[in-house]
Amino acid sequence: MGNVKEQMGFDFGVAQPVRLTKVSPARLATFDDCPRRYQLAYLQRPTPQRTGPWAHSTLGAVVHNALRALFDLPVLKRVPQRAMALVAEFWKDAGFESDEQAARYRARAKGWVAEYVEDNDVSHDPVGLERWVSAPVSPAPGERPSMIIEGRTDRIDARDGELVIVDYKTGRRPPDEYEARASQALALYAVAAARTLRTPCTTVELHHLPSGTIAAAEHTPESLRRHLQRADETAGDLRLATDTLDAGGDGDVLFPPRPDRRCAWCDFRPSCAAGQEAAPQAQPWDLLAP
Repeated sequence: MGNVKEQMGFDFGVAQPVRLTKVSPARLATFDDCPRRYQLAYLQRPTPQRTGPWAHSTLGAVVHNALRALFDLPVLKRVPQRAMALVAEFWKDAGFESDEQAARYRARAKGWVAEYVEDNDVSHDPVGLERWVSAPVSPAPGERPSMIIEGRTDRIDARDGELVIVDYKTGRRPPDEYEARASQALALYAVAAARTLRTPCTTVELHHLPSGTIAAAEHTPESLRRHLQRADETAGDLRLATDTLDAGGDGDVLFPPRPDRRCAWCDFRPSCAAGQEAAPQAQPWDLLAP
């Protein structure tokens, strides 16, 4: 009888290998916000129709690229004029309402990076620029890893023997300390960076270019553990839904839409009837910082 049960796959107390779920902060956030968007973005092939480019995304990418290139330069060349020239070098007009609007925001972006260089110490060499970090993690100390957190950080600084995660923002609203502390992405990057680079990392910062604001938060072991527990729960839900879909499950049930006002600017709006009904379509330039 025992042999029959064993052949049928019954578990008699033998520890089964833990399956690690590989996730990124972006994937976790997408699934949390809207499972249907996750399915459209990461699972459905061929990839369904998307909207065109968004001006705020174009603007953010330009600023990120300019600052990354700036820190790649020797220290003496990290000056406001060079930062402005890098914005011009990386500039694209995609998503803007008109050439005039694009030119206005190009000038603003030049001003933002010039002021950033003037107001902040850019003489240090970051430990990482667009650095890929990846590490197996568990939601609690002493437990076996249950997921692999990976992703690309904007910048990792080394200060006083510890690492600091820096994330650039170009959105409409200046962030605050609460937003920095509540950011699951920053917390997971802190954990992954600490393990990848074998250096403590508890400080995370949001650098808002339009306002010159830096919102910083200091994590504790407990606050990082809460973020890891939440991420682990999402990763488990995500894995179960994906496995069930692969086994023939109903995608509409496993990955339901969560319609709200954000559907107005969702990339997958053209392929989602629920999103089209939830909110009128935003213009590609509506989310630009005023």
